[in-house]
Amino acid sequence: MPRSRRNGNFIDKVFSIIANILLKIIPTTSGEKEAFTYYRDGVMAAQSEGNYAEALQNYYEAMRLEIDPYDRSYILYNIGLIHTSNGEHTKALEYYFRALERNPFLPQALNNMAVICHYRGEEATRQGDPEIAEAWFDQAAECWKQAIALTPDNYIEAHNWLDITGRLE
Repeated sequence: MPRSRRNGNFIDKVFSIIANILLKIIPTTSGEKEAFTYYRDGVMAAQSEGNYAEALQNYYEAMRLEIDPYDRSYILYNIGLIHTSNGEHTKALEYYFRALERNPFLPQALNNMAVICHYRGEEATRQGDPEIAEAWFDQAAECWKQAIALTPDNYIEAHNWLDITGRLE
C-alpha cells in the first residue's frame, strides 16, 4: 500500500494533502500522477523516517513509471542520496552520474559526487597512497568547479578548498 494511504504524522499528512491537491489541478497523465505518488512516498520514507529500503522500492517504482527525463533525474538523485547515506559510494556516484545525464543542471549531485571523491582522496592519503589521493582530489575539484559554475553563490567551503589547494583555475 502506498505510504500516502497510511496514517502518518501531522507534517506528512499536510504534505500529502497539498501534494494530492496539486496532482488534481496540474494537468498530468495518470501514469505521471502515479509516478509522483511513488516519488513522494520515497522522499517521505527516506527523509522523514530513514526507511531507506522502502524509499528505494518507491523510487524504483517511480522510475518504472516516469518518462520525463527531468523528473527522472530527481528520482535518480534521491536514489544516490540513499546509497550515500548507506556508505555505498560507488553506487551513489553511479546514480548521481545518471541523474546528471538527464539533467546537467543539478549542482547538488555534482557537490555530492565531489564530497565522495574528496572522502576517497582522504582515505587514500590515510592509507599512504598519495597518487591515488591526488586523482580523487582532482576529480572532486572538477565536480566542485562545475557545481560552483552552476550556482556561484553556493559551496563556499568547496570554493575555499579549491583556492587553498591551487585547483581553482
